[in-house]
Amino acid sequence: MEDIEIIELFWSRDESAISETDKKYGRLLHRIAGNILSKHEDAEESVSDTYNKAWNTMPPQRPKFFSAYLGRITRNNSINYWYKNRAQKRDCSVEVILSELNNCIPSTQNVEEEIETMEITKVINSWLHSLSQDDRVLFMRRYWYGDAVNDLAVECGITPNKLAGRIYRLRQKLRNVLEREGIFL
Repeated sequence: MEDIEIIELFWSRDESAISETDKKYGRLLHRIAGNILSKHEDAEESVSDTYNKAWNTMPPQRPKFFSAYLGRITRNNSINYWYKNRAQKRDCSVEVILSELNNCIPSTQNVEEEIETMEITKVINSWLHSLSQDDRVLFMRRYWYGDAVNDLAVECGITPNKLAGRIYRLRQKLRNVLEREGIFL
């Protein structure tokens, strides 16, 4: 079923929208949640919450890119679960991913910085578009989908150390672009 048809099911409040969404995007959403959360049950709950949020936001939302819309919801849900679990115990898998980006992306803590966040987003998007497709996909898979360096290295056919160096250089390039644009950490 096409995305437009699934969105229409949400808009018409047809419960089959959830099952159709799960059929088409369930594996992707579970992968996103699973890469962030260590427990299968938490990942399952995050995906379930994604379907619930999609149900509650359509209408009025009519996402242009349905998979990205669902992926963002799942990622945000999963990070929220991760923070909640982290308060109870330490889980370093996602902490490593987030800490790698801490040195090149400033954190926004309040509403007053929303305009700055939009500017940072523009700069990052522009930087991503300037990368080769391989580097852009690598960066997004590592920092959006949370894929492990070892898994990415196997897919790229290089050693994990070599890939980690490549990812490090990408982060350094991002940091340099941000600093050139007057965005300092």
